[in-house]
Amino acid sequence: MNSVNKKLGSIEDYSEQVSALSSGEFSDPFSFLGPHDTCFEEQSVTIVRVYIPSAVSVDVLHDGLKTKMTQYASSNLFIARFEEPFNKSDYRLKVQFESSEVIFDDVYRFASALDEHAMYLFNEGTLEHGYKHFGARFIENQGVKGVQFSVWAPNAKSVSVIGDFNYWQPNQHFMRLHPASGVWDLFVPGLMPDQCYKFAITTLDGSVIEKADPYARKMQQAPGTAGILQGSKEVAELSADQISARLARNSVDAPISIYEVHLGSWKRRLDDGNRYLTYRELADDLVSYVKDLGFSHIQLMPISEFPFDGSWGYQPVGLFSPTSRFGSVEDFQYFSQKCEEQGIGLLLDWVPGHFPTDPHGLQKFDGTHLYEHADKRQGFHPDWNTCVFNYDRPEIKSYLLSNANYWLSEYKLDGLRVDAVASMLYLDYSRSEGEWVANQYGGRENIGAIDCLQSSNITCYKNSPHVMMVAEESTAWPGVTQSVEHGGLGFGFKWNMGWMNDSLGYMQRDPIHRKYHHHEMTFSMAYAFSENYILPLSHDEVVHGKGSLLSKMPGDDWQQFANLRAYYGFMYAHPGKKLLFMGSELAPRSEWNHNESLDWSLLQSEAHQGIFKTVKTLNQLYKKTPALFEVDSSPAGFRWIDCDNAGQSILSFARFGKHYSDLTIVVSHFTPQVFHHFRLGVPKSGVYQVVFNSDDEAFFGSGVKAVAHKQQLIESKPAASHGFEQSIEITVPPLCTVYLKYISA
Repeated sequence: MNSVNKKLGSIEDYSEQVSALSSGEFSDPFSFLGPHDTCFEEQSVTIVRVYIPSAVSVDVLHDGLKTKMTQYASSNLFIARFEEPFNKSDYRLKVQFESSEVIFDDVYRFASALDEHAMYLFNEGTLEHGYKHFGARFIENQGVKGVQFSVWAPNAKSVSVIGDFNYWQPNQHFMRLHPASGVWDLFVPGLMPDQCYKFAITTLDGSVIEKADPYARKMQQAPGTAGILQGSKEVAELSADQISARLARNSVDAPISIYEVHLGSWKRRLDDGNRYLTYRELADDLVSYVKDLGFSHIQLMPISEFPFDGSWGYQPVGLFSPTSRFGSVEDFQYFSQKCEEQGIGLLLDWVPGHFPTDPHGLQKFDGTHLYEHADKRQGFHPDWNTCVFNYDRPEIKSYLLSNANYWLSEYKLDGLRVDAVASMLYLDYSRSEGEWVANQYGGRENIGAIDCLQSSNITCYKNSPHVMMVAEESTAWPGVTQSVEHGGLGFGFKWNMGWMNDSLGYMQRDPIHRKYHHHEMTFSMAYAFSENYILPLSHDEVVHGKGSLLSKMPGDDWQQFANLRAYYGFMYAHPGKKLLFMGSELAPRSEWNHNESLDWSLLQSEAHQGIFKTVKTLNQLYKKTPALFEVDSSPAGFRWIDCDNAGQSILSFARFGKHYSDLTIVVSHFTPQVFHHFRLGVPKSGVYQVVFNSDDEAFFGSGVKAVAHKQQLIESKPAASHGFEQSIEITVPPLCTVYLKYISA
């Protein structure tokens, strides 16, 4: 035995340190625990101190020897002194508990693995890949494999890692504080994937709170609140061909039609307890279904781990963790890969606007308002009873920048749809006089949030230029899809909420009254080219008592279906990309219920099958008709033929592709009447063919033909109409949309 243990209790009084360790308030554990060189009786020695609750005895294993440590004053502190050269970087601890014996490395012998340059960028607000530095990461430190824990908690008295590996004891794995960055870190050897962990944080008032890791890559499903150690996963880089394909399918001149999905209610296993489908089952069922329907993209409602099913994912507590409701991290990766294999773009709903008040989440993370503003007028959202991120803090900006890049880089997604952008942009959003605080210029713009959004878009497009960043922005904020260098927010696309509200309002009216509200269908063209728009018929329009799309339509049963088919036809011809919420192709009569599967039995009905066929036909036609998608963001792609025919509730317009020969005429009619010998001016002389008629019998329509010719062909005549020298004469079916494609001169 080569340590002198007698008199150890009299060497120093450690009562103060023991008290701090036992109460969980030790702010600088590495200054005391672990190996320390000192001088004793004019001799250089190394003292090793460990604090292990419930330990009966502790031995130091080193150089093939075993040294028994001395217990200090019946506490959990054990001490050993080594008088000759002692290798501080290579020893282990053998700990005897009441009923077990464990051998492990002393965490306090390891140097910090924290990247100080990354911490500088973090504090500066420019760290784009914080998930490579924070959270729990499997690494190798000094030749030993383990987990590096890092967490930002600058106002904490102390922070420790707790988990099933230390029986959730808050005074065993105290972390090291880096005062310059406010970040705590600790390397814990020997941990394995799937072990659970949290952070125990001692606040300034001495209370201890337990928080989930903000960067956890895997989390327990509610009611569990812990992070789960996630092993490293291989991320295959995209090939040149894959990048090229993504650039094509995500561009402003691509035929983008998006199928929005709530994974928990698209389809369930009724024969297995009404359970959710797993990511892998969805990869096999959902992706092929969407491909067959002709959609180009799937957009997932938020899947970042969330505790409350009823929030649909819009109140996340684990921004870096795919929800475990549907399987593992690897399972979600499989789902993403399956989308790539099938050529389907995968978009994710991203929620950087607010977070819930769950006690294990971000609110008062270190006992202070760290992630949110302390002032409720800035830090609390009255609509959702949630906290608002403090976008003025550079560390919050780094956190959100890193999260956006994480999903795109680690799961190779095609893009993000950013939720509730308007709530981020305006300081007075949903607030009355006296309930908000103006910016430094006296305005209502949230300058920190604007900068955060701009930076997110810049970095995402820089790191993944093939993606699409989409804003759900419901106001007239200018330049949402304008580049940041030209004063915009830098998004690729923006949801056209104005078109959605106006057109749905119009469609809900009785056809008798529609002529008085004709402008609701034409007004969108006054601003259609101010942004790169997506036309959304999302989940928001079929919940909270709003009813289903079909139930919004007026008239008898047949007219409701006819209205909906005509509306879809109008939507697919209107400038802007398309988005339909799941089930829109089934036309359910009741609104969406997140606790139930879609009613797939509807497809046994001819009327509902007609809607399904309409959507599928429109998607297929849309993809192969450049006039309907190539020039969506410029007046060059659109021309009214007649926008003033309110009396007959008929809209007619021309859509153009990049080549002038790519021309499609669109006629939408919103009354149950039939108009024969309807003359329509056309921009070019030649032959036109009816390629879509929502009143077709195949769609459960009445079967009125717009053109009598067997092949639905009609040639223009030199008869002036609607300001054109050429015109055609057609029959306008009831409650329908008709496409006539230019065939030849």
